[in-house]
Amino acid sequence: MSEEKPYGLKRLETKVQLISYQSGDMTLHGFLYAPRDGGRFPVVIYNHGSNRLPGEASDLAEFYSSNGFVFFFPHRHGHGRSPGAYISDLGAEAERSSGGDVKLFWKQMVKLHELYNEDVVAAVSWLRNQNFVDESRIVMSGVSYGGIQTLLTAEKGLGIRSFIPFAPAAMTWANTELQKRLVEAVRKAEKPIFLIQAQNDFNLGPSQILGAELERKGPPNQAKIYPSFGNSNQEGHGKFATIKSGIEIWGPDVLDFIHRTLQ
Repeated sequence: MSEEKPYGLKRLETKVQLISYQSGDMTLHGFLYAPRDGGRFPVVIYNHGSNRLPGEASDLAEFYSSNGFVFFFPHRHGHGRSPGAYISDLGAEAERSSGGDVKLFWKQMVKLHELYNEDVVAAVSWLRNQNFVDESRIVMSGVSYGGIQTLLTAEKGLGIRSFIPFAPAAMTWANTELQKRLVEAVRKAEKPIFLIQAQNDFNLGPSQILGAELERKGPPNQAKIYPSFGNSNQEGHGKFATIKSGIEIWGPDVLDFIHRTLQ
């Protein structure tokens, strides 16, 4: 039996499927927590971090489906079950080829993020063609490198209603070229953004610099730094965004933001 939720949504009973979608010449894969019953539903599409094996994001899927959302977790090329070059390997090659020119290496990394954003755009295109998707109620989130992808997509819009990046570029904030690129993306984004970090993340620059841009844009745009999570920078960075005990902390705020931006 469906459990009544705020904002008129009910717990959505889903089943996980391994799906395929095209990005250019590549056939990529991802996990879709699809509805068991017919109808059109709001969707959260989630961008994973730099980890080579992103898994299924089951805690996030349970959170969003329990609150009435389909959950789509595509794997960019070179990650998980998707073929192609792994971004961290390409980054290492770029660093070697830069010959010690740090600024050149940083610019090459920005280009790599732009390249991998093509996979995100392709995933959104695939999603919009599914008959269970309410195209007027799509939300995007992501963590770390996936937070970067979320902001690059926010600049494009793609009909997505709101964006929730966790710790975007917190591990690579020294890259001033990437900083500038993300500031540009935030400034150009037309839909609301809620940027989230934990206090013990690797670097709070994203909340401080990008948060100032969001404050200038006005509500419901916002950035929030939550108390430290876990016992390390890594736990405050990735686990805070993706495991049940972290979700319990930020979940109510995220749901409130999503429902306000979907009205």
